[in-house]
Amino acid sequence: MHRIPEKIHELTVGQLSARSGAAVSALHFYESKGLISSRRTPGNQRRYSRDTLRRVAFIRAAQRVGIPLATIREALAELPEERTPTREDWARLSEAWRSELDERIKQLNRLRDHLTDCIGCGCLSLDTCVLSNPDDAFGERLTGSRLMDENGGAGRRRARRERAPEEAR
Repeated sequence: MHRIPEKIHELTVGQLSARSGAAVSALHFYESKGLISSRRTPGNQRRYSRDTLRRVAFIRAAQRVGIPLATIREALAELPEERTPTREDWARLSEAWRSELDERIKQLNRLRDHLTDCIGCGCLSLDTCVLSNPDDAFGERLTGSRLMDENGGAGRRRARRERAPEEAR
């Protein structure tokens, strides 16, 4: 592992990549999305402050648990510039994500449970399958997994498709 002397306060993109484990392209992407920032040298090379190491670790940890980059950017925007995120920062920000993660876990558990049922059934019916037609808000009024307009537009299109084989004879 590359060691950075304490007196060095800025890192090249290669040093940041080596220390953080993030690819150079990922660092450039994070910068383009406003997650990290750099300054440019007179030779137009990027230089990152040392606190960027912690920010990259924060970004990667949040991504591993499925937090979208836009949400990560909002969280990092709450931190003062040029300051390394602390354990307390992580605890505060991750607490805000807890309910979102709990909901995802609930959805994944439901998917897992229904997947077993679906494999046993084998029908993949668009009318009744909880995988093909999850949380069907229109199920009491309409059938199928497609969102239909109030005028029956999708129904008319389906009727035309069903007539098409007869018309081809």
